[in-house]
Amino acid sequence: MSAIAWIAVGSLATWGWLLLGQGFFWRTDQRLPRREAPADWPDVAVVVPARDEAEVLPVSLPSLLAQDYPGRAEIVLVDDGSTDGTGEVARALSGQHGGLPLRVVSPGEPEPGWTGKLWALRHGIAVARAAREPEYLLLTDADIAHDPDSLRELVAAARTQGLDLVSQMARLRVASGWERLVVPAFVYFFSQLYPFRWVNRPGARTAAAAGGCVLLRTEAAERAGVPESIRQAVIDDVSLARAVQRAGGRIWLGLAERVDSVRPYPQLANLWRMVSRSAYAQLLHSPLLLAGTVVGLALVYLVPPVALCFGVFGNDAAAGWAGGMAWAVMTGTYLPMLRYYRQPLLIAPLLPFTALLYLLMTVDSAVQHYRGRGAAWKGRTYSRPETAPDR
Repeated sequence: MSAIAWIAVGSLATWGWLLLGQGFFWRTDQRLPRREAPADWPDVAVVVPARDEAEVLPVSLPSLLAQDYPGRAEIVLVDDGSTDGTGEVARALSGQHGGLPLRVVSPGEPEPGWTGKLWALRHGIAVARAAREPEYLLLTDADIAHDPDSLRELVAAARTQGLDLVSQMARLRVASGWERLVVPAFVYFFSQLYPFRWVNRPGARTAAAAGGCVLLRTEAAERAGVPESIRQAVIDDVSLARAVQRAGGRIWLGLAERVDSVRPYPQLANLWRMVSRSAYAQLLHSPLLLAGTVVGLALVYLVPPVALCFGVFGNDAAAGWAGGMAWAVMTGTYLPMLRYYRQPLLIAPLLPFTALLYLLMTVDSAVQHYRGRGAAWKGRTYSRPETAPDR
């Protein structure tokens, strides 16, 4: 066989392993587990870090204010140095819609060694706990909209299953052409890296969470020392889950049915920034891991269509057969995610092109890091941490 045929066989073998041996990552059936209404509904504090979010708050914040929760709950919105009137918009929406009580607080600029979101969460949690110690903290982003029963269902699941952390991957907005091409793949790749089944099984070694929606038991947060113990983390959600798990907490992660992101990413540039700002941090700022990731993405996603072309146009039957089979398996594993996002299934064969985009975003993330502009978000740039307490 030719060299490209052997490489294509390697890609096919890799896809066989991914299909059956990577926690069935491609399935989308990890939803909120069985739950029953508790006899007594615990106190909950909803903490929302917000930096320059005046545009999305009119869509997201009313959904939090309107939560149909039988127990006591309040919202603490942390206005993290916004320049667009985020705090004023939040107060106006509270006055207009009523519902859960809302407090708007400001933490000031982050101290050295803190990322902005975790600094805001630290302040919001401290404010919530000073007023009345809540049993649970709902940490949710400013661009996340919740169905009216979202909080109730999260708490019921945590209580019924004895979970210390319950996180749902919000259904991201998919409207523009670039969103259709890139967004479902973002969740697909995340679940491939952190298979939800592996996260959710008892005694799991894999830990992950989705930062847009995290219900956290206050006692577990204190036991894990968060957010202080992960204060430098750029990928704060995964770091939070690891800290809680290391401290003996039980965690759960799944796809959302009642939680949606309302933030638009209409252009490729918007999606590019979303991915590239943290991709190199995910690789621990390691050139070796970067090189391995590039080779891995090429082998798994780019080799199959290239090999198929060799088979069709280069009379290399073995390369064409192996490449076509690998591409077919890849396409099949992507279909459930497209169904979850209610997107045309004809997008599935385009996954190699989307993977190429993610490869380029990852390389760009490393380039920006070495140019001193890595992990840049909303006017702040975070350098590589001196220590990595979350890993």
